[in-house]
Amino acid sequence: MSDQGRPEYLLYCFAQSGNAYKAALMLETLSVQRGRQLWAPRFVDYFNGETRTPEYRAINVMGEVPVLEFEGQRLSQSGVILETLAARLGAYGPRDEAERAEALRWLLFDNHKFTSYTATYRFMRAFAKNPDPAVLEFFLKRCEGAWSVLNTQLAGRAFVLGDHATIVDFSLAGYVFFDDEIGVHWRKEYPHIHAWTECIRALPGWKHPYDLMPGHPLPKQAG
Repeated sequence: MSDQGRPEYLLYCFAQSGNAYKAALMLETLSVQRGRQLWAPRFVDYFNGETRTPEYRAINVMGEVPVLEFEGQRLSQSGVILETLAARLGAYGPRDEAERAEALRWLLFDNHKFTSYTATYRFMRAFAKNPDPAVLEFFLKRCEGAWSVLNTQLAGRAFVLGDHATIVDFSLAGYVFFDDEIGVHWRKEYPHIHAWTECIRALPGWKHPYDLMPGHPLPKQAG
């Protein structure tokens, strides 16, 4: 805790952001494990344009969430945040250099393909007005390719790198619990991903993103 009794990490986030969820879930899991609240959310009103304001761009020039604030520092980009938290808190990091390389490989896959395609497809399907069906189909095909890769990797594994959870699992889990908004049935279509999501749900302190971060449900005027 800080000198003022506040949690040491402030996470700029909103409930619909899977990228923010990656950091929020890791922090919440560690909070429960350690018996103290490590973090607090700072709601970002994305759907009413806060990330486009000069004030928010002064916080993060990229105009994105999440942003992690601690000890006078601000970090953006979920992968950087997860790696920093793992190092600072001594949890969920790679066990050795070989696993570090493997973790980086999957973090890059997640950011370049898995989250990238899934987040875009889910946003268009759940939040965009009158999305182009051809564009939706294009992104769905890319999603299906990325989902198949992860499903294959998880065959015979509890977690992405083996029998223990790492920052890779938090990263790849960012959007998988929005399955109803994505329109995917993990159990039927990607059974190894489904089994993995059950392992994630079993982590101490697991909550759905809509229960963990502020901003759900959306007000009608912001939808």
